[in-house]
Amino acid sequence: MSRITFSKAEREFLAANEACRVATCHDGIPHVVPVSCYFEDGIFYFATDLETRKLENIKKNSRVALAIDEYSSLGNKAVCIQGRAEIIEGGREFARLYKIFEKKFEWVRQDPWKEGEAPFIRVVPTNKVSWGIR
Repeated sequence: MSRITFSKAEREFLAANEACRVATCHDGIPHVVPVSCYFEDGIFYFATDLETRKLENIKKNSRVALAIDEYSSLGNKAVCIQGRAEIIEGGREFARLYKIFEKKFEWVRQDPWKEGEAPFIRVVPTNKVSWGIR
């Protein structure tokens, strides 16, 4: 499977927007929640608490969808992807991501956590569509 690429304009849009909606599925029922996400080298990352529906869903079905968007009367912009989720619970990658999230998001500094308390999710895109981004 070839890697999904993002245009310069899409990368800039994704870097400027931290709000993301994540869709997972359980028993054929869609589940959508907002999260703060981080985009790096074509991969998306977000954190989740242990006792969440989205984490339980990802454990059973790694297929997810993400929507990063801006809607206004001046025009709509969005990047929507489908991809595969991987859970990162500890180790060097967890520590690296935690430092990034701590620097980027005030809510992490306000409510810090450690390995084993809340994992990161890595989403590798398998499909992409965008609009309104130039």
